[in-house]
Amino acid sequence: MRVIAAAPFASVLDTFARAHPLDRTHEANTNDEAEEHIRNAELSLGSWRRVLLDRDDLLRVVLPWHLGEGGERELIPKSGLTVADAAARLEAAGGAYARTNPVCARKLDRLAAAPFTPLFLSTRAVPGIDYEGLVVREGLIHLDGLHRALAWERAGRLTAGTRIEAFLAYEESRPYEESRPFEESRPYGDDRAPAGSPLTAADVRHGTGHDGDGLDVHAHG
Repeated sequence: MRVIAAAPFASVLDTFARAHPLDRTHEANTNDEAEEHIRNAELSLGSWRRVLLDRDDLLRVVLPWHLGEGGERELIPKSGLTVADAAARLEAAGGAYARTNPVCARKLDRLAAAPFTPLFLSTRAVPGIDYEGLVVREGLIHLDGLHRALAWERAGRLTAGTRIEAFLAYEESRPYEESRPFEESRPYGDDRAPAGSPLTAADVRHGTGHDGDGLDVHAHG
């Protein structure tokens, strides 16, 4: 992971709002939930950086609880899954996932060819029901971009040279040595492969269960 620059929260919100308007008309528009996650990250952590992620970084992102847009299969259990493990679940489910979770499957299909737009992450689990049961609570934690990350990986678009922009919330007051979330920055446009990110979340592996854009759609309660 490589840092590009500090990002004022107003810029983070503006970037999100332009890409994910709350009034966009499409199936399962839950941009309001994603914005709530981002605001919770600001309240609990308070600082942001614009960063570039490589494929390994992205596959280690921990996804919180997510049902397949009200479908029959849960893709992300309350304990969480990495992007890598969630993509593997979708692969294992095959065509059955589209039959049981058609809205989510259509979203994944639609986003497979979507441009690489910024993701929103935090270095720690934020408040909210979606994050209460996470086993891995620090590392790269998803706020928005779940369906996109899964769709890009499944489509084979996340190659060794791919770099994905993200906005990352972190806590400025934590000692640098205790939680060193950032690789030393190199000039923007330097396409050398970044060194291994120190923010390596432990794999979260589960038995069975199934779902997918950084948005969590499920019945609360």
